[in-house]
Amino acid sequence: MSQAMSDQMAPGTTGPPIDRVEVAAFTVPTDYPEADGTYSWDSTTMVLVEAYAADMTGIGYSYADTATADVIRHLFVPILKGRNAMDVPAAWLAMVRSIRNLGRPGVGSMAVSAVDGALWDLKAKLLDASLLSLLGASNDSVPVYGSGGFTSYPVDRLQKQLAGWVEAGIQAVKMKIGTHPEADVGRVGAAREAIGDDAQLYVDANGAYTRKQALAQAVEFERLGVVWFEEPVTSDDLEGLRLIRDRAPAGMNIAAGEYGYDLWYFRRMLEAGAVDVLQADATRCAGITGFLRAAALTESRSLDLSAHCAPSLHAAVCCSISRPWPLEYFHDHVRIEHLFFDGVITPRGGRLYPDRSRPGLGLELKRQDVERYRVA
Repeated sequence: MSQAMSDQMAPGTTGPPIDRVEVAAFTVPTDYPEADGTYSWDSTTMVLVEAYAADMTGIGYSYADTATADVIRHLFVPILKGRNAMDVPAAWLAMVRSIRNLGRPGVGSMAVSAVDGALWDLKAKLLDASLLSLLGASNDSVPVYGSGGFTSYPVDRLQKQLAGWVEAGIQAVKMKIGTHPEADVGRVGAAREAIGDDAQLYVDANGAYTRKQALAQAVEFERLGVVWFEEPVTSDDLEGLRLIRDRAPAGMNIAAGEYGYDLWYFRRMLEAGAVDVLQADATRCAGITGFLRAAALTESRSLDLSAHCAPSLHAAVCCSISRPWPLEYFHDHVRIEHLFFDGVITPRGGRLYPDRSRPGLGLELKRQDVERYRVA
C-alpha cells in the first residue's frame, strides 16, 4: 500500500475515497481510409477517463462516440465521488444500475467500460502493483494476431501490412473481407502469398455474407489455409452462426462476440453453440469486470476467449484468465495507444508481456501530445 493511500484513509475504512473523475474525448484520423464488410471510416474516437484518489490517477478508455463521455460526465461522476476506490465491483454495480432506463447495450455499457478500466488501474496503483499482479497471473504473456488488412487497402498495401507482422514474429494475421465478395478469394490468395505457408491466416466478414454465401466462401478459404472465420454472418443471427460452425471445414474456427455488451449476450451466443471461439471487448462489455465474467462463462463451456482490439488494455487481463485465445493486435488501436501513452508494450516473439514493474496498466498519458486530438 502506498504512503499516500495510508495518509488519506479515514479511520475504520479500507481504502481512500475517489476524489474526482474526469473524462475527455479525442478523435484521431486514420493513416489511410479504412473499411470492412459492412462499414467504412476515416477516424477513430477514444473516450478517456481519469479517476483520482490519494494523489494517484487511474486511466481507462473506450473506443466510442463522444456521447459516451456525456453519459460518464452526467450520470457516473456524481455517483462515484466519495466511493471507496478499492471497491471496484461496488462502483461497477452502481454504474450499471444508473443506466437501467438509458439502456445497457451500446453507449451505456461503453461508458461503464471506460470508467471501470480507470478504477482497476487506480486500485492497482494505490497498491503499488501491476494490474496483472493484482488480478493474478495464469500466464506471464499472451500471444497476439496482427489485425488490419482493410477492404479499402489495395492489394500491395494489404500484402505489405500482413507480411510485416509475420516478419516481426507474429505468426497469425487477420484481414477484412465482405465489401466485394466476388473479389475476396483473390484477396485472400494474395494475403497467403505474402505471408507464406507457415503463418496462420484469419478472415473477418463483419457479418457481410448471407448464410449460403458464407458456407461457399468457407470452402474456398480452406484451400488457402484460413483457420479463423469471424462473423461470417451477422452476430445477431445465432442460428446462422451455428449452421456455419456445424458445416464449415473442421479446421476452421468460427468466431464472434465483439458486440457483446453484457453477460446475457454472451450466454445466448454460447447456449446457441454459435462459435468455436468467443470474442469479448473490455472497452464494450462493461470493462475489465465484465470481461472477467465473460471469461468465466466461456471457460464453463470449455471454450477459449479472444480479446477484441485495445491491446494495451487487454494484455494483463488476458494473462490472468486460464483459456485465452491470441489477442487482437489491431492496427488502429496499436497506433493510437502509442500516440497517447508512454509504457505501451510491443510484441516479443509474437507475444505481449505485461510489465509487472509498472503499477496498474503501466500507461502514462502524453498530455501535451494528445491535446491536438481533443474534441470534447
